[in-house]
Amino acid sequence: MPSPPRFLRLAGHPVRWRLMSELARSDRRVGELCALAGRRQSLVSYHLRQLRDEGVVSTRRSAADGRDTYYVLDLARCGELLSSAGGSLHPGLAGTPRAPRDTRIPAARVLFLCTGNSARSQIAEALAEQRSGGAVRAASAGSHPKPLHPSAVRVMRERGIDLAGRRSKHLEEFTGQAFDYVISLCDRVREVCPEFPGGPALIHWSIPDPAREDTLAAFERTAAELCSRIDFLIDAITTEVTERA
Repeated sequence: MPSPPRFLRLAGHPVRWRLMSELARSDRRVGELCALAGRRQSLVSYHLRQLRDEGVVSTRRSAADGRDTYYVLDLARCGELLSSAGGSLHPGLAGTPRAPRDTRIPAARVLFLCTGNSARSQIAEALAEQRSGGAVRAASAGSHPKPLHPSAVRVMRERGIDLAGRRSKHLEEFTGQAFDYVISLCDRVREVCPEFPGGPALIHWSIPDPAREDTLAAFERTAAELCSRIDFLIDAITTEVTERA
């Protein structure tokens, strides 16, 4: 009798599953994970190490406070492992394509925030609108806006999206507006994110600023990561609004 795939045994532990579920929603610091899971830090750290060893969780040093570390779940890797696990049970098990959008359901409003609104949040805004098929109305802003970075324009042009001419915006332009999701892409802006009316879902993605490295490769990595994360976000939004309808 063959044993269950390692990923199923790994993810099947209640504490690890809870940690993965929390990280699937937002990048978190270990203290936040302890509070959410209701477990002591030594136990949470042990299970995080198990997930890191499997390659589904990684860490990033906080850009806001170098003493802090954010834990990041690789959803694409989880998808690959789950697909492989399903295939080991039966070859007919495969992922299902995203269902067509129900145009009767209003588009979800999503605000992406970073410090400068010069690269990460602009890229995220454009990708969300391009890839959602109208399911998302996106906006972006920064706590300290700077001009759009030319490398961001270049990598997005290669993806068929023209950012040229877009302006950088201060987050204060949006503080009175209602959003369904507010997503911080920068550790610093997370610390100063204002409250928004209506109680939107607050999500944090700890994504390094590609302008610090200032190479085209860094901007390409950022665009690729945002593309992957946004695809999962769109799937989550589509599922949630369909269930509410």
